[in-house]
Amino acid sequence: MQVILGVIFHFIGGFASGSFYMPFKKIRGWAWESYWIIGGIFSWLIVPPLAAWLTLPGFSEIIKSASGDAIKYTLLFGILWGFGGLTYGLAVRYLGMSLGNSVVLGFCSAFGALVPSIYYNYHPADGKTTFNDLIHTSWGQIVLGGVILCLLGIYICGRAGMLKEKELTAEEKKQSVTEFSLVKGVIVAVFSGIMSACFNFGIEAGKPMAAAAIARGLNPLYQNNVTYVVLLWGGLTTNLIWCVILNARNKTFKNYTDKLTPLKKNYLLAALAGTTWFLQFFFYGMGESKLGNGASSWILHMAFIILIANMWGFVLKEWKGVSGKTRTTIILGVAIIIASVMLVGYGNYLKQ
Repeated sequence: MQVILGVIFHFIGGFASGSFYMPFKKIRGWAWESYWIIGGIFSWLIVPPLAAWLTLPGFSEIIKSASGDAIKYTLLFGILWGFGGLTYGLAVRYLGMSLGNSVVLGFCSAFGALVPSIYYNYHPADGKTTFNDLIHTSWGQIVLGGVILCLLGIYICGRAGMLKEKELTAEEKKQSVTEFSLVKGVIVAVFSGIMSACFNFGIEAGKPMAAAAIARGLNPLYQNNVTYVVLLWGGLTTNLIWCVILNARNKTFKNYTDKLTPLKKNYLLAALAGTTWFLQFFFYGMGESKLGNGASSWILHMAFIILIANMWGFVLKEWKGVSGKTRTTIILGVAIIIASVMLVGYGNYLKQ
């Protein structure tokens, strides 16, 4: 029953993550950097401490009493993840919900599985998986096989994007994805996928704070909410600096007070997008507490997001007008990524 609940929580979190960008698409008259940072203020500054206050009374005392290393590394990974979150928005801008999410989250899954093991190969720690473990154990070989399969799925999705670019006219591309650009999008998506994996590393770095919440007798279901407060400070820092730079460069500070745009509606939509974004990790933390396996939880989370994001991609008709071959190619690529993600999760499950 605990496993079933864990899967359900991950599905809800995946649905929130795969859907959060939808309100942004309804905003009118604002530049991307303006609505992105307003949504981010809700995602990273307002909602996380509110959620922690509601579920973990005294969470601020846990943060104050945490070790310097726990705060430092959680914040650092949050800043690094911030680059991934920032460029995620750009990837969706250039590639659309379907292709953008598939490439970003495919790389995020692959690097999330590999990077920690490579690090612990050179800096061993008790209970941590090394790259040698992956190579020389049956469960590790399954994980590596899943990563290779994931890269194959990403390649096939990229191939679908190339076919789409060849088949559609410039006007048709704008109708499906307003700023469609395969080259820009893929470069940004690869970078975003690699950096986004840092969120999972940040959760691991913040485990002492989650453990302290449990030690205080608080509900283990919400243990990660205290970690998110610190982790998302890092994400806010990266995104705020970049968006302010873009506001200055593009002279878009006026967006926030421009009465020629639907100001109230824009703010509400940005707030909704930001709040929905945070809910993905609120439910991710609940799912992880039930499954008890950080690596497998991360992989399962990625799989659900890819699935939901592609559903929205087809609802938004991002593949309208392409040939049956191209549509089959993107579906095959997504199916392979989801299969690879589940394979990595299965390998981690066997380890446990």
